[in-house]
Amino acid sequence: MGRPTGKDGPAVEVCMDSFISSVITIALVMDGFGNIPLFIAALKKVAPERRKIVLIRELVIALFIMVTFLFLGKWFLRAFGIQEYSLSIAGGIILFIISVKLVFGNEEEPKNDPKEDEPFIVPLAIPLVAGPAALSIVMITAAQQPKMLTLFAVIVASIINSVILMCSFPLSKLLGKRGLAAIERLTGMILILMSVDMVMSGISTFVKL
Repeated sequence: MGRPTGKDGPAVEVCMDSFISSVITIALVMDGFGNIPLFIAALKKVAPERRKIVLIRELVIALFIMVTFLFLGKWFLRAFGIQEYSLSIAGGIILFIISVKLVFGNEEEPKNDPKEDEPFIVPLAIPLVAGPAALSIVMITAAQQPKMLTLFAVIVASIINSVILMCSFPLSKLLGKRGLAAIERLTGMILILMSVDMVMSGISTFVKL
């Protein structure tokens, strides 16, 4: 017997192709592999027993932010008169400040409460995971296909990203203190380049308007 061909067949196939394409695009923009050294540097001062908890918390926050932007992103930007290129410029400025601290080190005395060294929302959830590029892609994708399909794509991409970033912990044990210090400086330099590129991309979009 031949393969059944109904009216819904081609539509389902197109829908699946669109879903897979969305997952791959969002996952690539979230850049899990590229964020591994950034997460190691950001979690360096966090107590080892709390690192996984903090990482999961930040990933959940990032997912919540992306889902919120999926449904309310365009309304939020319009309500506050914010242009999309402003996301790129603001994210670049935040990354630049973070990168300078990584390159030149932090000479402050350690605080008594280790929880004060835990990153909260910035920079892990925003802008490293749910950054301007990821938020923009989510909004663009939602405009091209059903929002529920985009929602599932965001969730699957976030799971893939989470699995990748969980590998940062064994990698941190493998590298040791000196290895982490070297990665921290290198990460700072990479972040400077990324931050400048984000700012210039936002300015370029503004100039073309």
